[in-house]
Amino acid sequence: MTKCDYCGTGILFGGRREGSLSYCNERCKQLGLASAVSFAEADDSEIQREVMSVYQGACPKCGGSGPVDVHVSHRVWSALLVTSWASRPELSCHSCGVKRKIGDIAFSAALGWWGIPWGLVMTPVQIGRNVAALARSSDSSCPSEQLQKLVRIRLVSKACEVEVKPPA
Repeated sequence: MTKCDYCGTGILFGGRREGSLSYCNERCKQLGLASAVSFAEADDSEIQREVMSVYQGACPKCGGSGPVDVHVSHRVWSALLVTSWASRPELSCHSCGVKRKIGDIAFSAALGWWGIPWGLVMTPVQIGRNVAALARSSDSSCPSEQLQKLVRIRLVSKACEVEVKPPA
């Protein structure tokens, strides 16, 4: 199975390609391309300081203590011939990440089955992804690669905003 070169999610069907890179959707493709540019332009020591600041900071969802990292949950919904599934990254503490995964399991279990054929196929896949993520113990001793990518993109975006603002 191919993995998204931005978020690491497995790509079962479709996806987007840019040269030799594969992305699960257009959003990941755009973020992945921005990430590639940011890796070339950003100062590593500044990035590591910012990554640790975010990682050790308060959770943006609940305001609780960290560590804060990127947590990905998976959901699916269906209506007869229409089925939509997504992997949803979120910056939060471990507790908020667990709550979101459990919520997406319930959402998918209630609304995922109703499409033929993809609802019947993707509902167990998305529920399984959430269960597997809950069962895996995350390494909370250091920030994930996804958090480092996110911070790098944010820093480069801020730098670009400063550069394009006209003088007052």
